[in-house]
Amino acid sequence: MTSAGTAGAAPGDPARQALPQHDGWAAADGGTTGGAAARRAHVYTVDTWAELKAAVGNGDATPRIIRVAGTLDANSDASGRPLSCADYATDGYSLEGYLAAYDPATWGKADPSGPQEEARLASAARQAAQIRLNLGSNTTLVGVGDHARLLGANVQVRDVDNVIVRNLTFEDTFDCFPQWDPTDGAEGNWNSEYDSLVVYGSTHVWADHNTFTDGRRPDAAQPRYYGREFQQHDGQLDVVRGADLVTVSWNVFADHSKTILIGNSDSATATDQGKLRVTLHHNLFRDTGERTPRVRFGQVDVYNNHHLVKDPAVFGYAYGVGKESAIHAEKNHFTLPASVPAGAILHKWSEAPITAEDNFVNGAEVDLIARYNAEHPDAVLRRDAGWSPELRARVDETGDVPGFVARWAGAGQLDECEPHEL
Repeated sequence: MTSAGTAGAAPGDPARQALPQHDGWAAADGGTTGGAAARRAHVYTVDTWAELKAAVGNGDATPRIIRVAGTLDANSDASGRPLSCADYATDGYSLEGYLAAYDPATWGKADPSGPQEEARLASAARQAAQIRLNLGSNTTLVGVGDHARLLGANVQVRDVDNVIVRNLTFEDTFDCFPQWDPTDGAEGNWNSEYDSLVVYGSTHVWADHNTFTDGRRPDAAQPRYYGREFQQHDGQLDVVRGADLVTVSWNVFADHSKTILIGNSDSATATDQGKLRVTLHHNLFRDTGERTPRVRFGQVDVYNNHHLVKDPAVFGYAYGVGKESAIHAEKNHFTLPASVPAGAILHKWSEAPITAEDNFVNGAEVDLIARYNAEHPDAVLRRDAGWSPELRARVDETGDVPGFVARWAGAGQLDECEPHEL
């Protein structure tokens, strides 16, 4: 890890850039600058996971810039040795033992308890301590060049302010120890922990030009136990527990099921009501199953995103209307195969209004609310979320969105062109 000598940044250096004015909710109330003011002693370049964990410090608010060079594997020890799930297993845990203990044919519908569940929890805690990275206030975490990658990492922006995360590929944030929940649905389900990026109780956060993917370990390739997919991935991005003033721009979210959750509980009124204000613009959602995003409570501006579905088998819905949500969806473009109807784009989880205007499906404008209501007459959606976005630095015509997003979204695109300057 280096510090001195890495602070000499040109004006166009992504590590020193602040969020442009009016660019989404993170531009409100003073804006988001991350570590732009970092002194030379607090600018680091890291190329191992151990160095990255050291560079974030103790969570203090000292402005800092952390540049990630190359591929950093969160499941590796201080010497760089890869860690397997077996390295975390403790107290007698084994997958074979767990499967034998909680087979629904003999265990029934009760929640798992006893030695194997206790061992699973202890093993999971060991993995969590290894792969979690806690960013402090006034931090910019940025990839160097076109190929900076975090493997298996769970990056937490928790109870802090003013954080920027840019130009990184988040790949395969996986849980070695999924839990069996026999009460989840009619047949039960495997549930996992760890999102690639979590914004928890934090304010002024900008996630820009990143790529999120399951990569080498897609859930669809995993075995099935108790007749259900052994799901090892949770979400790609969560904004939860009173988080507020977040902008998510020019990212790629790919090949994943539960993608973005904004507000994680209907019972979180005390922390979330009046918060969870998030802007998502110019993102590519490619073969994502659902939650792009799924919203509770927040005023969420979703515009100029491209939703590209190649495999109809993976698609469930895009925008989830949840408790007290106020989604304003405008000028988004959906490229869908013929077997996926436009009425599937929206999904109603709770009674809340939504604004959806000037959205295209396969190149033609479609009234998403009317299509949804025609297909779901027993659970119709109400129009008008009750607010109009004002913080938008750039708005493209809907028909141009797929081209712009294909060219500039995702990690590795900052050097080619800065979209804000077009």
